[in-house]
Amino acid sequence: MFKIHFFKNVVFSITRVISSARACARMATPRPESGPPPGDVARRCAESAMSSWESALTSVQHSLKFVSPLREEFVCPVCGGVVLNPQQNSCGHIFCFLCLRALRESSPASGPVCPVDGAAITPAGVFQDNCCKREISGLEVYCVNFPACASVVTLRRLQEHLADTCPLRGEPRPHRQPPQRLTFIQDRVQSSCLQVDCPESCSPKAPRHKLESCPEQVEQVDCSYKKFGCSVQDTRGRVKLHEDAAVHRHMLLVLRSNTHLEQQVEGLREEALLMQQEVQTDGLLLAGLQKTIRPLLQQKDGRELTVSAAQRTLGRQEDVLSTVRLDVQQVSRGLGAGLQELEELRKSVDAVIQEVSAAEALRRHLGTLEEDLKQHSGLLDLHAAQLGGNERHLRELGGASFDGRLIWKIDDFTNRREAEVRGRPPCLSSVPFHAGTCGYKLASRVYLNGDGEGRGTHLSLYVVLMPGDFDALLPWPFRQTVSLSLLDQSGAANHRSLSFRPDPSSKSFGRPAAESAGNVAVGFSCFLPLGELEPRHNAEYVKDDALFVKVKVDTAGLDP
Repeated sequence: MFKIHFFKNVVFSITRVISSARACARMATPRPESGPPPGDVARRCAESAMSSWESALTSVQHSLKFVSPLREEFVCPVCGGVVLNPQQNSCGHIFCFLCLRALRESSPASGPVCPVDGAAITPAGVFQDNCCKREISGLEVYCVNFPACASVVTLRRLQEHLADTCPLRGEPRPHRQPPQRLTFIQDRVQSSCLQVDCPESCSPKAPRHKLESCPEQVEQVDCSYKKFGCSVQDTRGRVKLHEDAAVHRHMLLVLRSNTHLEQQVEGLREEALLMQQEVQTDGLLLAGLQKTIRPLLQQKDGRELTVSAAQRTLGRQEDVLSTVRLDVQQVSRGLGAGLQELEELRKSVDAVIQEVSAAEALRRHLGTLEEDLKQHSGLLDLHAAQLGGNERHLRELGGASFDGRLIWKIDDFTNRREAEVRGRPPCLSSVPFHAGTCGYKLASRVYLNGDGEGRGTHLSLYVVLMPGDFDALLPWPFRQTVSLSLLDQSGAANHRSLSFRPDPSSKSFGRPAAESAGNVAVGFSCFLPLGELEPRHNAEYVKDDALFVKVKVDTAGLDP
């Protein structure tokens, strides 16, 4: 219950802060020349967001004792106490609203600065930190009367505790006397309240402050003439006074009730006369019925003789029926075993029927599950294809180049080459790169164990044109000079480079089909003998099991 109450208060606080922020936004909207300066708007917004519980805690701000150590960011750099109505400067430090206002008022003409890092404090750079305010309001603190009061409440509820539930809170007293602590008042009531006689004589004596709880004064009773219509209900003493004073009124109520009873008696007398007349009529009817019944009684005697003869015949039939019953019992004993087997068979058939019904239900459920599985499999295949496309697109974006150059690092050179010697995979492809922001899309391919004429003897290096998003805007066929290089990692810059100019008549340099992976690769099948990949004194192409390939496209004549 406490948690529900706490979260309701938090939601209410957030709603108030949002309302204050909206009000600040409306106040800060530029108006014609008559509007207030931005600094005044920010100050009024902060003052409107100052919660009542924060204002009430200003006097005990430095004497608060928190259950957990107070975090450094919740300590005001100016006053050194917990931050109330937190205001955050552009430098990130948080101040009390009142401390920040005092700092502004006492600062020189150059303006206030942060006492921590010296950053300037300007109205435009200060805003109310509602997130920090929400966290501070939920911090747990001891009552300011600790250890006499050991209650632990949230900072937001501290003022409510001091005003409503703290045993050391101040209680107002009559006759404009100053408030007194609740515990003092309770002790005084228990020790020094006078014993006086109860006005209703319900007990010998009672404390003065408990007279109002006397049963004679509190219990509500009805007037003795309630059954005659009196509706008075009050304490017992006041009801006695009422009965003594209202004798005439009560006599009128009794007379009115008696008159009503006489009217009822008269009505009953009339009803009795009507009933007497009905009895006389019923007597005449009864005499007529007696005359009618006499012939019927004579017929009854004849019917009794007939019934006696029928009973004798029925007795003979009962003897025959007993003989038949004995025969049936003998037959039933012979059929007993068969009937028992039949009952067992019937139970077995019922069990089989239930199993068949369950199997049929399972079959229908299995069919439904198979259809769901097919649908889910189709969705999974679609998602897998989409995921593969997204991964490929991300890889392309991660290494994308738009200046016509590609630096391609091939890791794990030894294992990749051995795998290629064994026939898998046949080649390695780089991520695509572009000759300009809206230029041609290309990629590089390398055969670490050679391809075609260089298979097994040379490293083969190629470049391939791929379908791009801007192919419709580019001139075709592709005519730019392409340079392929194997970079020296020894620091001597003895790179291995070969270039070629495209053949306009070759289909490899025509516009790639949109649905294809790219044109036929073009390059050098015998780019570098495999023996030269070993480290030498003038060049080192493989270092730390890595190889670097560089591709450069001449972008002269192309739009950037």
